[in-house]
Amino acid sequence: MNPMGYSPLFIPHPYADPQLYRLPVPYVPYPVYPMLLREPRVAPPHTGGPERPEERPPHTVHVDWASRFPNEIILHGPARREVALTFDDGPDDEWTPKVLDVLKSLGVKATFFCVGQRIEQHPHVFQRILREGHVAGNHTWDHPNLTKISIREVDAQIRRTDDIMFRLGKVRPALFRPPYGALNEPVIREIMKLKDKIVFWNVDSLDWAKLTAVQVSINILSHVRPGSIILQHSAGGVGESLQDTVDSLPYTIRTLHREGYTFRTVPGLVRIAPYK
Repeated sequence: MNPMGYSPLFIPHPYADPQLYRLPVPYVPYPVYPMLLREPRVAPPHTGGPERPEERPPHTVHVDWASRFPNEIILHGPARREVALTFDDGPDDEWTPKVLDVLKSLGVKATFFCVGQRIEQHPHVFQRILREGHVAGNHTWDHPNLTKISIREVDAQIRRTDDIMFRLGKVRPALFRPPYGALNEPVIREIMKLKDKIVFWNVDSLDWAKLTAVQVSINILSHVRPGSIILQHSAGGVGESLQDTVDSLPYTIRTLHREGYTFRTVPGLVRIAPYK
C-alpha cells in the first residue's frame, strides 16, 4: 500500500480513453463492524421514478431560472479556487456510509440533500452526516417531480422533510434542491415563501447514468471551474449501484486538491447560513 492510500495500480490521466484503464480501488482504513455485515435495507423508491433524462430539464433552464431569481437560486459560487461536492437522494445504509467513509478519510466536508422518508428509515446515517460536519439540505419527502403535483403538495413535501430533520437532527435546513432539478415559477415562489435557498449545480457527474468510475471522474474534472457546485448521489433507486460513484471519489478529490482547489460545503462556498 502506498502513502496515498491506493493499491499499487496505474492512476490514469483524467482525459484519457476510459476504456483503457480503470480507477484504482481506494483503501479506506476502517474496521468492519458487525452491524455492517447485515444485508442493507432496500431504500424506498422515488415517487417520481428513478433519475432519467426525460425528467431532467437541460442546464440552460437552470441558468435561466438563476438569472430570473438571482437571490433565491444558487447555481455556483464565486470564482475562487473552491468547489462544493453535493450528494442527492440519501441517506441509505449501503452507499451513503461508503461515501461518508471516503470523505472522512480525505478530510472533506460536503452537502447532502436528503429525502425525508429515507431519513425516517435510516436515522443513524442521517445523524452521522451531521455529526461528521457535513451540511444537510432538503430534497423533499419522497422525491416527486414538483412540477407535476399541486402547490399544496409541494408545501407538504418540504415541510414534512424539514420536520423530520428537526426531530432527528435538531436542524431546519435553509437549503433546498428540487428532485430532477425540475422547477416552474409557482414552485419557485412557494419555496421562496418557506425562506429556502434553491441549490442547483453547474457540474453534473451523471453518476446515476450507469457510468464507470473513470467516466464519472472525467465528467467532473473536465467541467469543474472555480466556484463549481458538483452534483453526485449517495443513494439511488431500487437495485441501483453507486459503487462507481464511491470508487471515483478519492481520485477526483485528490486531483482537485493537487490543482489547488479547496472543498467547501455549499453554505461555506457562498457564505450563507446552512440552517434556519
